[in-house]
Amino acid sequence: MLHELLLALVGCTGDVFVDVKQQASALGLTTTTTSSSTTGCSSSPHPQQDSSTLTTTDDDCTFRLAPDLSFLQHSEREVLDKLLRLGFYYRELNNFCLQSRNLSWINSSYPHSTDGSNAKQPSVYRRALANGIVEVLAVYRSAVLQVEQALMSDPVPVLASVTQGLYQFEGLLPPLHALIREVEREELRGGRLLNLLHAKCHCGVPELQACMQRLLWHGHQVMYRQLEAWMVYGLLQDQHQEFFVSRQQGAEGTANNEHPTEAAHLADWHSGFCVSLEMLPEYITLQVAESILFVGKALQVLRNPSLSFRSHVSSSHGVASKTFTRPNAATQATKFSAQPSSDYQGPELLSPAQANNIASMLRDLKKAPNFHKMSFERAVDSIRATAATHLWQLVVVHADLIGHLKALKDYFLLAKGDFFQCFLEESRSLMRLPPRPPTAEADLKVPFQQAATKTIGDDDKYFSRVSLRMPQLTSTAAVNNEVDPKRPRSITDSSVSSDTSPYDGWDGLTLEYSIDWPLQLLFTRDVLAKYSKVFQYLLRLKRIQLELEKSWAEAMQQDRADSAQQRGDSRQQRMPMWRVRQHMTYLITNLQFYIQVDVIESQWKLLQERLEASKDFTELARFHQEYLAALITQSFLDIGSVSRILDSIINLCLQLCHIIEQEDGGLNLTELDRITEEFNKKSNSLYTILRSSKLAGSQRAPFLRQFLLRLNYNSFFEATARGALNMGRPRTAH
Repeated sequence: MLHELLLALVGCTGDVFVDVKQQASALGLTTTTTSSSTTGCSSSPHPQQDSSTLTTTDDDCTFRLAPDLSFLQHSEREVLDKLLRLGFYYRELNNFCLQSRNLSWINSSYPHSTDGSNAKQPSVYRRALANGIVEVLAVYRSAVLQVEQALMSDPVPVLASVTQGLYQFEGLLPPLHALIREVEREELRGGRLLNLLHAKCHCGVPELQACMQRLLWHGHQVMYRQLEAWMVYGLLQDQHQEFFVSRQQGAEGTANNEHPTEAAHLADWHSGFCVSLEMLPEYITLQVAESILFVGKALQVLRNPSLSFRSHVSSSHGVASKTFTRPNAATQATKFSAQPSSDYQGPELLSPAQANNIASMLRDLKKAPNFHKMSFERAVDSIRATAATHLWQLVVVHADLIGHLKALKDYFLLAKGDFFQCFLEESRSLMRLPPRPPTAEADLKVPFQQAATKTIGDDDKYFSRVSLRMPQLTSTAAVNNEVDPKRPRSITDSSVSSDTSPYDGWDGLTLEYSIDWPLQLLFTRDVLAKYSKVFQYLLRLKRIQLELEKSWAEAMQQDRADSAQQRGDSRQQRMPMWRVRQHMTYLITNLQFYIQVDVIESQWKLLQERLEASKDFTELARFHQEYLAALITQSFLDIGSVSRILDSIINLCLQLCHIIEQEDGGLNLTELDRITEEFNKKSNSLYTILRSSKLAGSQRAPFLRQFLLRLNYNSFFEATARGALNMGRPRTAH
């Protein structure tokens, strides 16, 4: 009987100790299983059952003494039932290990279950858990073997020696059985499984705590292997979607004029991967997970430079080598060969020694018996800093980021004022007419190139990357052009709200800048769209300033053409027109000076200082985003009310210029009074909004105060704003 007991302890039942569930199945009886949160066998030696059904629970021990053994005492039955539970738990744990460690799915044609559930999905984390449980079961089998040897050497074997030899497992096997039941019931995989093991490690039983920590160690071995593949080689080894770094579905390269591999890599950088919160262990913070995500994406960039970048850097490296070394015939033949070498001759973006250093830090974490959160976070931060530094080196040094930022400032932020002044003068006659949608871009290329020839030297290597673009014209401009095609420019009619409509058909004119790899990591479509938004705003201000200057020159020319008698009368009549033109010029000029000097130049200087002090790509990206945000914020482009008022003011300025041009037919005093009244209202409203307490407390405040000081240096705006408020009140009839 003792040998039967020893076999039952390792999951093998027989005639003395039977598995009632298997027995019922063999006899054709139905088995009803109910869920239960309790663990252990029923103390009753005879389970309650009728002739056709057997009711058990998920965690019920189905190992029983044979019912025909009547010579055993009640106390002996209790001891045997307690020991039989260990055999039942062993068999269940062993079955779980066999199923979880089964590698037959490798040759299977389906990776997932057909019903969409994860119950049959393979799991490397569950296999790691099974590997840890196998270690515990091996120790248990060794203990059973020692008990058997002790019983065979004892002339009078007693049951108490079996209980004593296996006593330590009474606190291990039941919790392990409850663990695998929860894993199967909740279908835990990946980070969710690690969360459960990490929670089970917090217990007051030292033996059980050590066992759970060992199981968690096995789970972490899989995680560290995935981390090593991701953070050293930039590869996502996650066949069963269990890693907390996951690939976004449907992320594909969108660039049309790039190499397909470049497009795919850029798509992966911007939207190809994300942190899966479902699989992220609770003891790893989201910030650390995002650092891990960044490292993997950075390694993909550093290990897969584009073909064009390789050729460019290799040629640059070859030129540098020619300067400092004496080339031999072999190197000369290679350097000037028609076909570029397939080997990358440029500087290494990530050397093997640096990659080995990253792998060494991960291996040290992997060897540690326990997971230390602080050590893990320090290692991740160190690896992230290394990757960020190399990515900074790639973008700033090899890709000439500073030069491209300066070019964007020169052209998109109108820092090359002489070029755009010349361009607007060359294209003024063209822009006085409504644009023709099919040929608008082609029409502007001639004055654009003429302005470049006059103002831009051959040493500007960035100008070739800049091109004009004319998006589809708005419906409002098209309607205005159809109403009066002979008008010199498309001005919004007074019947149409100028707060929501572009003032001119050329209002959508913008620039396009050609970006090479790897600068697309920083200059995304959204970033270039922000640059284009600021460019359109500044170009409109530049155009209206030029129109106001031209209208003044035409007015002075007309004044000199008048006779002495006519000059006195006409000057008196034109004085209100000149006065409102002066007020418009004053407002537009101060606004331009504020944006170009107080905003753009100051923010550019701050950006340069930050770039010089930083060697981190993530900081570089953040500084550039803050730079762009400051340009938009301090230029009031994010305040709809201010933007609409400025659009209206620009519209009124154009209408005044149109009146000055048509003065030969007589001055339209009614229209002039309307424009003057509208301009005073809009400018006073603008001043009132800018000096409001809400804006005074924002980040615009330091620069905004300078702008307001220029506008109101003699309290003119403040006085007129108060007067406008008083005039706006209803008058009482006398």
